Amino acid sequence: MERTLVLIKPDAIQRGLIGNITSRFERKGLKLIGMKMMELKEAVILEHYAHLKDKPFFAGVKKFMQSTPVIAQCWEGVEAVEAVRLIVGPTKARAADAGSIRGDLAMSFQCNVVHASDSLETAQREVKRFFEEGEIFNYDKTEYTHVYSEDEK
Repeated sequence: MERTLVLIKPDAIQRGLIGNITSRFERKGLKLIGMKMMELKEAVILEHYAHLKDKPFFAGVKKFMQSTPVIAQCWEGVEAVEAVRLIVGPTKARAADAGSIRGDLAMSFQCNVVHASDSLETAQREVKRFFEEGEIFNYDKTEYTHVYSEDEK
């Protein structure tokens, strides 16, 4: 099973979309194994957005991501990274397909309601960045017998 990170961003927090977003992953059959509300400290922002720090819009991203707490979620499932990315839709929300989170709930490139890990390698780093060992929970999800075939688990 793969693990991946989802951050519910400040625009989603302000708009009351936490439950709507979370339920999309639950309905897909993914297993929520970690969740917490947190303020993003300077060090976390600089590490998480290191690939953007030299861009002219970085200050705006930082200000936006620190404007309210975010909700960090860790999801688990077969090919979870790919499944979450499909549910989320592309970064440019106004280009996202209807039915995706961004396609249904956002219009912006920055205010696109969620962050989702873009690869398994990134997911592994990001989950460790946002969750400590004791904040990830392993438990049996009884509905897995109705989500995956035996050879997929």
